[in-house]
Amino acid sequence: MTRDGRLGVGIIGAGRVGPVIGAALAGAGHALVGITKGSDPERVEAILPGVPTLDAPEVLRRSELVIVAVPHEQLEGLVAGLAAVGAWQPGQLVLHTDPGFGTGVLAPAVAQGAIPLAVHPAIVFAGTSMDLRQLSTGYAAVTAPGPVLPIAQALAVELGCEPVVISEEDRAVYGEAVGAATEFSRSIVRQAAGLLTEAGVPNPGAFLSALVHTTIDHALADAGSAGPSDPTATIDG
Repeated sequence: MTRDGRLGVGIIGAGRVGPVIGAALAGAGHALVGITKGSDPERVEAILPGVPTLDAPEVLRRSELVIVAVPHEQLEGLVAGLAAVGAWQPGQLVLHTDPGFGTGVLAPAVAQGAIPLAVHPAIVFAGTSMDLRQLSTGYAAVTAPGPVLPIAQALAVELGCEPVVISEEDRAVYGEAVGAATEFSRSIVRQAAGLLTEAGVPNPGAFLSALVHTTIDHALADAGSAGPSDPTATIDG
């Protein structure tokens, strides 16, 4: 970390999540040093203008904080593969954004001296600058070893989120909850839209909009009244 608290941030993963996380951290004053190549370079350039595209080992070489935002099934192999070529650096912060993993998945990087952080912003990313507004009203699940937990919490705040601590052993359950909320919602809306189309309703998405949003609002209110009174409370096993 530089003396003024700014970090050189590199991003591995140029999908919907990584560039937005980078833009949020840049907005908090950190310096973006590079991002790996993605399938939509024009979109990445729109969110992160002028940030160089680098291969993953070079991103690590230049970074004090590495953001790893890749699909769930790729994370473990990527971390291990970079360890196999000796790319992780002692004292380097490495933060992944996957809801289903804690910091254990970063063990190969830790073995080379990196500092592990798991921070999952609890929003559905569109991959555009509009996500920054969603981050500013959302929460982030934070998992990290005790001595560096304040760093993970501070980074969540810099993303615009309210940090909620999830213990390492509860991370899989947390990931299951996130998956249930997102996938079930999508599948139910698709099913309902298909039935409305069959019934001859034009533009079923627009027809469902108010109904779905008000139903979810009521469901969230019910869930809130049944849950902890303090939304920032630690969730542990």
